[in-house]
Amino acid sequence: MADITRRFGWRHLRSAPTAHIRHHKRGNLAHDGRGLSFWYRSLSAALSEVPVDDRELAMAFHARTADFQDVTVQATVTYRVSDPALAADRLDFSVDPDTGSWRGAPLEQIATLLTETAQQHTLDVLARTPLAEALVDGVASVRERVATGLAAEPRLPATGIDVVAVRVVAIRPEAEVERALRTPAREQIQQEADRATYERRAVAVERERAIAENELASQIELARREEQLVDQRGTNARREAEEKAAADGVRTEAEAARKVRLARAEAEAARETGAARAEAQAAWLRVHGEVAPATLHALAATRLAENVPRIESLTLSPDVLTGLLAKLGRPEGRAEGGAEGRAVGRREGRAGA
Repeated sequence: MADITRRFGWRHLRSAPTAHIRHHKRGNLAHDGRGLSFWYRSLSAALSEVPVDDRELAMAFHARTADFQDVTVQATVTYRVSDPALAADRLDFSVDPDTGSWRGAPLEQIATLLTETAQQHTLDVLARTPLAEALVDGVASVRERVATGLAAEPRLPATGIDVVAVRVVAIRPEAEVERALRTPAREQIQQEADRATYERRAVAVERERAIAENELASQIELARREEQLVDQRGTNARREAEEKAAADGVRTEAEAARKVRLARAEAEAARETGAARAEAQAAWLRVHGEVAPATLHALAATRLAENVPRIESLTLSPDVLTGLLAKLGRPEGRAEGGAEGRAVGRREGRAGA
């Protein structure tokens, strides 16, 4: 839309580079071109603004295939106005001199012309194409047919319009038909997924079985090793018991031999001691047999005195003292006492030897 400014009954128009302006004044063409800027009076001016840039026209329409299935076609047509003067003559591109807005709807007219032409050629193609084929190869065939039909349409060059490009975005069936068409593929995909799941589970089961077999083999090997260990422990225990028994036997034999030797030594010592004692006793008896009775009495009294308890005091009667003094006063008593003393000395010497 052109930019129009008001100044004291005059109007100033400034257009964009992509807009072609045609200015008629009193029936004569005063200005004609792109990106113009000029002053004019609104009461005597007739203005037309024709866009010359590329325009995108999105269209969507319904069609029916050869097997009577409704589909929706989505397409886009790119066009431009190649001859602004011709387009301004054939279509109403006039603008209000005061506001710069179009008085009519020229772009809607162009869109209607392009949409109806494209739809006509699309219906012609899809009417002879089954649904399955249309969904697979219909986009390319429809695009080619629409492009060819628009290029051959005589009304477009007569209006000064050139078609730059044609694109068919999609051909889609109805929702129920689309779901029905998707079902076999979904079932196949689900079957593939189930088969993959079963294969994965089979692999998992096989691996679990292999793991279980390995564990069982490990347990069997462990049990066999434990059995060997028990056998070895029994062998070691038997060997240890045998060695201990042998050692105990050797120790017992050594102890018995030592005790025998000790007993023999003690018996030998006892025999020698007994013999010595017997010899000493015999000698003692021989000595006592040779000694006078009085000496023996004296020795007996001496031994008795050595073994009786300690006597703190002793009372002697006159009779005992008189008889003792009478015996001590005898010469025989002195001689016997001397001989007895010598005999006792010899016996004590032998006993000491």
